Amino acid sequence: MMLLFLFSFLYFDTNNIIRNHVVTIVYNRSMRTINMLKVLLPDGSVREYDRSVCPMDVAAEIGTGLAKATLGAVLDGEIKGAYTQLPESGEVTLRLLTKKDPEALDIMRHSAAHIMARAVMRLYPEVQLAFGPTVENGFYYDLWTKTPISEEDFPNIEAEMKKLIKADETFERLEYVKDEAIELCREMGQTLKVEHLNEGLGEQDIVSFYRQGEFLDLCRGPHIPSPKAIGALKLLSIAGAYWKGDASRQQLQRLYATAFFDKKELDDYLFQLEEAKKRDHRVLGKRHELFLIDTKVGQGLILWLPKGAMLRRQLENFIYGELIQRGYTPVNTPPIGKVELYETSGHYPYYADSQFPPIAMQDGERYLLRPMNCPHHVMIYKSKPHSYRDLPVRIAEFGTVHRFEQSGELNGMTRVRGFTQDDAHIFCTEEQVETEFRDCLEMTQMVLKTMGFDDYKVRLSFRDWENDKYVGDPENWKKAQAALENVCKNMDLPSLEIAEGEAAFYGPKADFIVKDCLGRQWQLGTVQLDYNLPSAERFDLEYIGADNKPHKPVMIHRAPFGSFERFTGILIEHFAAAFPLWLAPEQVRVLTVSQKFDDYAKRVVQRLLDAGIRATGDYDAEKIGAKIRKGRLDLVPYLCVVGAKEEENHTVALRSRKEGELGEMPVEELIEKLTLEIKERSL
Repeated sequence: MMLLFLFSFLYFDTNNIIRNHVVTIVYNRSMRTINMLKVLLPDGSVREYDRSVCPMDVAAEIGTGLAKATLGAVLDGEIKGAYTQLPESGEVTLRLLTKKDPEALDIMRHSAAHIMARAVMRLYPEVQLAFGPTVENGFYYDLWTKTPISEEDFPNIEAEMKKLIKADETFERLEYVKDEAIELCREMGQTLKVEHLNEGLGEQDIVSFYRQGEFLDLCRGPHIPSPKAIGALKLLSIAGAYWKGDASRQQLQRLYATAFFDKKELDDYLFQLEEAKKRDHRVLGKRHELFLIDTKVGQGLILWLPKGAMLRRQLENFIYGELIQRGYTPVNTPPIGKVELYETSGHYPYYADSQFPPIAMQDGERYLLRPMNCPHHVMIYKSKPHSYRDLPVRIAEFGTVHRFEQSGELNGMTRVRGFTQDDAHIFCTEEQVETEFRDCLEMTQMVLKTMGFDDYKVRLSFRDWENDKYVGDPENWKKAQAALENVCKNMDLPSLEIAEGEAAFYGPKADFIVKDCLGRQWQLGTVQLDYNLPSAERFDLEYIGADNKPHKPVMIHRAPFGSFERFTGILIEHFAAAFPLWLAPEQVRVLTVSQKFDDYAKRVVQRLLDAGIRATGDYDAEKIGAKIRKGRLDLVPYLCVVGAKEEENHTVALRSRKEGELGEMPVEELIEKLTLEIKERSL
């Protein structure tokens, strides 16, 4: 997704300021030599120009309908505005963007964020504006006002935004010398923007602004040609934020909103939001007694309640069985280690900002709550010599790690400070990399299919060769990336994309991006290739090859769930806490029509328990109707009603959460039915 940042501020004498500060580019067309420009379009056609043109000119030449629909363009792979000047000569690729293109939606939302900032400043003249990027499904703006904004103010802000859209004032791009831009911001008292120009844009000599009416906006762009393309908008929420995400700096408000090209799309999205609220794992987790977060224990630390712990145990048993079948060796390692261990791995100080601080002991040793399990598994591998005949070595652990996430980023089970990964590390030869990597991907596919996640894509995260954050031999990176791409392209993956610059600091990775039943995307399973930790500069791992010489193994990091906490939170929302039978903490509840049949009900419960089925009994003195309603509200997959007839016939009256009443059934037949459903992990 394109990430767009903008800064905005209101000027009372914008025209005068522009005359004083704007960089004016003047040229005489008669004195220039116009060369030929070739524009390559997606359909393979080529258009040639001996004059200055922009994407909108190309669109108009193709047809007036296309010109009206054009909202932006992709020029040589970069997203640009519809009126961006094309090169005067040479050859370029051009793709025109309309409402059908996801990039156009992002441009439109960027413009809507600009209009929201302008509307806020009209209503709150003393406002200070910070960053305002587009995000998935919308955009936000970080700001400060003397009088804090509340949700009661949303209708007024939305009304002002609609006025600005109706006025249909175009976005005009202007450029300033950076020193003049700083002075411009200083004159208006926009200290946050002055700071960003000095620090965040320190190497840029010229900065761009967009003007709309009386409003001038420090902004990279691009913008839509007409604000009227914003078909529908909605302010969503207001939250706390910090300047540049730093809790030690100025506290701001973050105003969230969204926009779509038409009202139906907005209505569909708002309906989805309401459904998401109903499925909020924090609400359902409390209602169904799955987990607890207590401030006395600590923010971001999960207390698994009995039902949640049972759900987690089913996930553990499921993945543990797969590990054994696939040749993994289970291990257990401590959730703490000496700082030197993580200095060798590079996790400290690389992740220092998101780690709990080191624990200093009286003898001078320092320990760290581990942020990753891999250094511990490396030391297990290194504890004895290995031959090429031993490889691959597959080490697995449900390992607990800790990271100090900022309090504003914590979110129930999906963003926590302590979590347990279904972690594994594979040590193999280079020749084994593709086979092992494929097996890891196939295992993750199997896990997702079992859970009912059929809509997903795989994102390959590669190195940005211009960034110096990455460690290790560039040649090893090239081999690693080539191996990953080769494996993925030869697999049956529903969708594959490559993200440059998103790799871990030690190696490329493959992430599974999953859509849940509401169409929301989650990053779940991950597989990472690592030539770095085994290197001589790190842990200096070895195995003796067939040539009787030492060689470096390749390391693969793999976690199909990611973490039990996050995966469980997502499962709660995906299933709305109505888990399939094999996962349900309580699979069957036996209900008595009166207390006279408690003994028979208890015998039925025990037979179910003996068969490995998680069963309970409701022996309260309530009427059977109330018991059934309670069982349905508790989302128990099966309810078994017993009375005189059932006791006489050794049966139960079976009710299914999905299918309703199933009639009378012998207990033995019930056990066979449920056992088969559990074995098949039916959804």
